[in-house]
Amino acid sequence: MTAGVAAAADTIAAIATAPGEAGIAIVRLSGSRSLAIADLLFRGPGAPPSARPGGSFVRGHAGPAGRPAAHAEVDEVILLIYRAPHSYTREDVAEFQGHGGRACARRILRCALEAGARPAEPGEFTRRAFLNGRIDLLQAEAVADLVRARTDRAAAAAMEQLSGFLSQAMGELYNELLAAAADLEATLDFGEGDLPGSVLDGLDARLARARQGLERMLATWGEGRLLREGALVVIAGRPNVGKSTLLNRLLGVERAIVADTPGTTRDTIEEELVLDGVTVRLVDTAGLRDTVCAIEREGVARARDYVRRAHLLVYIIDASQPLEDEDRRLMAGMDPAASLILLNKTDLGCRVPPEEFPGMRVIETCLAGSGGGGPARDAIAEMLGTQSAAAPHAVISERHRNNLQCALNELNEATRRLAADRDEGSVLAASHLRRALDLLDQITGRTYTDELINTIFSKFCVGK
Repeated sequence: MTAGVAAAADTIAAIATAPGEAGIAIVRLSGSRSLAIADLLFRGPGAPPSARPGGSFVRGHAGPAGRPAAHAEVDEVILLIYRAPHSYTREDVAEFQGHGGRACARRILRCALEAGARPAEPGEFTRRAFLNGRIDLLQAEAVADLVRARTDRAAAAAMEQLSGFLSQAMGELYNELLAAAADLEATLDFGEGDLPGSVLDGLDARLARARQGLERMLATWGEGRLLREGALVVIAGRPNVGKSTLLNRLLGVERAIVADTPGTTRDTIEEELVLDGVTVRLVDTAGLRDTVCAIEREGVARARDYVRRAHLLVYIIDASQPLEDEDRRLMAGMDPAASLILLNKTDLGCRVPPEEFPGMRVIETCLAGSGGGGPARDAIAEMLGTQSAAAPHAVISERHRNNLQCALNELNEATRRLAADRDEGSVLAASHLRRALDLLDQITGRTYTDELINTIFSKFCVGK
């Protein structure tokens, strides 16, 4: 489908504020009958809501339709009126702002539903904003990112995307690729010898610029994954090497029990840490060793599972003792780019030289000291790529990455066809460029399927 104005046949209603006690609770209605329903529910001075201009607000009471005002009010409210197209959804919108708490909001919502509205589906207000052309699909996804943001940096990146920064960059890339496709289409009716050299040179230059643009956008995916999902950082190693001590140092609190007895930690301990504006999920695991204890054996199995799934593995070694064969076996399967070796207890002497770990990042430290966690923290931040002096900027998501990578593949195939045979390959190259353009259209929502739209908006909360 192609995005465009969608006239909603019904009026939706939902509570737009989070559950729990708060200063206010908002019940939002959107659709052609939202102001007529507000007329039925609102009791206040002056003209009814449907006769008031957009942008006005008035204090009064809300109550069930068709019942006398006396003793029928469910809450004292402020009613806000938005008229199409000057609203979030580009439809007529009425918002009842009542006292915080679920009971009052639920009572107003019940009145709205009894008066003819239907319950809104997850993300349906933003979905209507997209279908009515107020925002594109990139901006709609940014709304969800902004709601879910757990750090200032994640929120700032979502706001950049919501403001249209990524949409503009995607539009410029689309136009570059469209111009290249148009140049290529123009060559189909001519032999290579009949075309001015400038046309062919211009085509090659446009394809090169489009490729660079796709690669630049793809390069932001790693940062986007960290901001949206956070990073799983797993602390592993043999028993009694300092894993729980590192967890406590990074968190700044004594979260895990630390004892000289090996095997103190028998299960995983998980905590969140904000590191340079990125949410990090820290996991302290049971000491890796063979054991006959069933409980500890289960803890070791869980530890190994986390090691396999970690975005970054911090492997701690007691540097005061010779390197164990078990350590060597475990490190044989580690990814050097996603592993940090921490040589602990160096105050007791260092019997494990850093040269034992070629190609890996190694930190020598004493976690028992007050500042022992500092070098590890800095190394984790550096390896995750969270340290950046650049201002927060819009970054692509997994969905965008998949489409951009496929578009880049199509562009590369078009280039290969042209390089192999400029005349015979032009038709096939043109079809690859058209496919690349279609993939970019799906990112912004210029074209879409119902399945794609349903998948995206089903992840939203109700009321947004």
